[in-house]
Amino acid sequence: MSTGGRLVTVIAAFLVAVALVVIGVAVYLTPGVPGGVVNFTKAQPAGSPVNLTVQTVGAIGFGAHPTWVSYLVKDPQGKWIHDTTWELPAHTLIDMTVYQYDSGSPLRNQEWGQVQGTIGDSATLNGKSFSVYNSNTGNGVGHTFAIPSLNLSVPLIGNSSTATLCGEAPCHTNSAHNIIKFSFMTPGAGNYSWQCFVPCGLGYLYGNGGPMSTQNYMGGFLQVVAQ
Repeated sequence: MSTGGRLVTVIAAFLVAVALVVIGVAVYLTPGVPGGVVNFTKAQPAGSPVNLTVQTVGAIGFGAHPTWVSYLVKDPQGKWIHDTTWELPAHTLIDMTVYQYDSGSPLRNQEWGQVQGTIGDSATLNGKSFSVYNSNTGNGVGHTFAIPSLNLSVPLIGNSSTATLCGEAPCHTNSAHNIIKFSFMTPGAGNYSWQCFVPCGLGYLYGNGGPMSTQNYMGGFLQVVAQ
């Protein structure tokens, strides 16, 4: 092969490698295309706060990926739904409750232990207020709930790995769990992605594949609409 031919081959291989890296980053940062939507805009009068209740589980226990970690949401009728796209009214107070049923570990990036973007830049853990959590102590952090475009991030404190953990969703309060509560204001109408930023895709490169990059598991969307 001529020198020119070898150069073309090297450049082509380099471009393919760059493309694979770009695709990998895009998959990690974008949970997927919205599917079903759980509607909270019709659940209460316009302007009233919305109660949004979710749970995080160590294994969904059903479907195509029963061993994957996941989020679920309680719909306005009180039923747990495996869907992470939620319609919310614009410029409205959201009172969020997270039932955290998974275990935890020390964070790779301690910045994820900081509560930010919530009302008062704080949250409560089992009724006690906190603004930062040191994941090198206690049971660590299992997941985060983060909306990057709103600069919102809340660490979801883990349960002891020796506790009796829930193995199939929806989980119930007779299993070990933590309750994290916080509030935030929705912005104007638009589509806002949210994501867990704790790499918890067991068996995938650096933990960032599988449930981390699949809609209805560790990421979703807030579809904010004007009322």
